[in-house]
Amino acid sequence: MGTQGSGGREGRTGRRAVLGAAVLGAGGAVLGATGSAAAAGARHGDGGRGGLKGLPVPTIIGHRGASGYRPEHTLGSYQLALDLGADIVEAGDLVPTRDGHLVCRHEPEIGGTTDVAAHPEFAVRRRTKVLDGVSTTGWFTEDFTLAELKTLRATERIPANRPHNTLYAGRWEIPTFEEVLRWQDEQTRKRGKQVWIYPELKHPTYFRALGLGTEERLARVLGRHGKDRRDSPVLIQSFEPTSIRRMSRLVGNPLAVLLSTADSRPYDFTATGDPRTVADLVTPKGLAEIARYAQGIGPTLDLVIPKDAAGRLTEPTTLVRDAHRAGLILHPYTMRNENPFLPAEFRKGTAPDAYGDAFGAFRAYFATGIDGVFTDNPDTGVLARQDFVNG
Repeated sequence: MGTQGSGGREGRTGRRAVLGAAVLGAGGAVLGATGSAAAAGARHGDGGRGGLKGLPVPTIIGHRGASGYRPEHTLGSYQLALDLGADIVEAGDLVPTRDGHLVCRHEPEIGGTTDVAAHPEFAVRRRTKVLDGVSTTGWFTEDFTLAELKTLRATERIPANRPHNTLYAGRWEIPTFEEVLRWQDEQTRKRGKQVWIYPELKHPTYFRALGLGTEERLARVLGRHGKDRRDSPVLIQSFEPTSIRRMSRLVGNPLAVLLSTADSRPYDFTATGDPRTVADLVTPKGLAEIARYAQGIGPTLDLVIPKDAAGRLTEPTTLVRDAHRAGLILHPYTMRNENPFLPAEFRKGTAPDAYGDAFGAFRAYFATGIDGVFTDNPDTGVLARQDFVNG
C-alpha cells in the first residue's frame, strides 16, 4: 500500500531506524535516539508542555484500560493494561455525579455498562434525555450521588463481541477519578517508572448546561494532586475543541482534541452556531488553530486511512504530514482485534467475536507515521510495534 507525505517510503525507513535504536520491551522504554519518530515527541515536549517526548513511539494507549479483556473503565481493566505493556492508560472517560464527583464511565448513560437495571431501588431513575441532540433513554450519572453509584458494579458493554468479558461482570465498582490518581501513584511506585493516564472530558457542553461544568472540576482535582503542570503525566482529551481551549487556561497539562468522522460537527460548535465540521479542522488552517492551544489530536483511524465502500483501506490522507507540520502529535483511535472492527482485508471469517489479522492492520496504520494508537488490546499493540520496529 502506498503512502503520502511523511508516511512515505523514506518516512517508514527512517522511523524504523529510529525505533530500532530503542529497546521497546513489554513495559515500553524511553526513546533515546534522534530522527523522524523521536522528533514528533520532541516537538510535543519542547513546545512547553513537557514529558511526552519520553514515551516510546508509536505509543501504545490502553483504550479504557485493556477493554478487550475486562469490562472497560474499571481498575481491573486499567491494571491489566499496564501489565500487558501499555505506555498510557485511558483512565478514564470523565462524567459527574449529582454531588459533583468525577467518575469513570464511557457515557453518562450507564445502563449498558453497569448492573443498574438489576437494582429495583433505581427503577424510577430511568428516563429519557437529549444528550448532544440525541434522545437517549437509560440511567444517567448526574442523577445519582457517588454513594449510590458505588452500589453498582461494572458489566461488559459489547458482550456479542466479547462474551469472555462477561465472566467478570459484577467484580469491579465504578472508580472515581480521585481513585484513579491514587492508583496511578501507587503503580508508579510499584513499577519504578512513571505511569501515564489519558482522561477524556465527556460531553462538557451538556454538563455545563446542567450546572456541572467538568473542566473546572478536573482542574481542581489535578491541582490537589499536583498533576496540573506541563510535565505532569496526565494527557487530557475531549471531542469538544472549546473544552480543550478552556482547559488550556486552567492547567498546564498536555492536551489533545479528538476528531470524529470528517462530516461530523463537534457538539460545542453546534451549540454555539459554529458551522465548521471535522473536515475543516483537519485542514492545515484548522490544525494550525488547534496547535495554538493543544499539543495533539486524536483522529478516528478513518481520517488517517479512509476505507472504500467494501470496508477496505484505500490511500492514506495527508493528515499525518499536515499535523506534524503544525507541531501536533497524532494518537488515532481505536484498534481492536475482533473482526467487525478491522478493515475488511484483515478479517478472518465472519464471527463477531473472532480475531482477524490485527497485526496486519497495526502495521498499515503504523506505516503512516502516526505517533501512537488507542487499542483495546495493548499486548497485541506492543507486539505489533516490535514487528514494525524490526522491519
